[in-house]
Amino acid sequence: MAFFEGNQMTAGYDEGADIISSCTINVNKGEIVAILGPNGAGKSTAMKAMLGLLNLRSGDVTIDGKNISNLNPQDRVKRGISFVPQTRNVFAGLTVRENLEIGAFLRNDELDKIIEEIYELFPILSDKKSQTVGELSGGQRQQVALGRALMTKPSVLMLDEPTAGVSPIVMDELFNHIIKVKKTNVAIIMVEQNAKQALSISDRGYILVTGKNKFEGSGKQLLHDPEVRRSFLGA
Repeated sequence: MAFFEGNQMTAGYDEGADIISSCTINVNKGEIVAILGPNGAGKSTAMKAMLGLLNLRSGDVTIDGKNISNLNPQDRVKRGISFVPQTRNVFAGLTVRENLEIGAFLRNDELDKIIEEIYELFPILSDKKSQTVGELSGGQRQQVALGRALMTKPSVLMLDEPTAGVSPIVMDELFNHIIKVKKTNVAIIMVEQNAKQALSISDRGYILVTGKNKFEGSGKQLLHDPEVRRSFLGA
């Protein structure tokens, strides 16, 4: 059993059709898992279901062997899950330091120690700690979002399109930071449109099509699978 699992998940919005159907995603500590697929494949829906933002119609979600399917998102965060949405993931009018402090809302101890650990992971945040986040570059704002998500010392980090809208150079930099986070023994699930680059840093990947698992394997296996390359990697 993996550390964090969404098993045979079927879910949709309100009374609408199923968006994901019998979809399974799992990740272990110290591992990066990418969720890939075309637009509308259910990638973000699967992540929302695992976070509790969407109720399952069938299936279950477990962390460290405990079923959390009936917990609301806040209680899942208390169990060690942190989430960085694609948009609106920072407070632009506050400083870097203030954003990090807000991320520690579940903690009442060791605030300065944890912030120093974040600065070690993301040195630019230490340099910019008194600067308003709205004045930062897109890549720097994403580092603030990552740092704030790590303030609760999560065991699972969920990232929705972390490199959306940034340049290729900034994308490589952000992926390098995600690798650094992985090395702290955090389990990372990442929804990404940049499939080649995501698979190149991922231990494993899932490719969804119409809400179902179509392909899965190690990042290297998927990168070299002829059908995956032809259908999803533009090769």
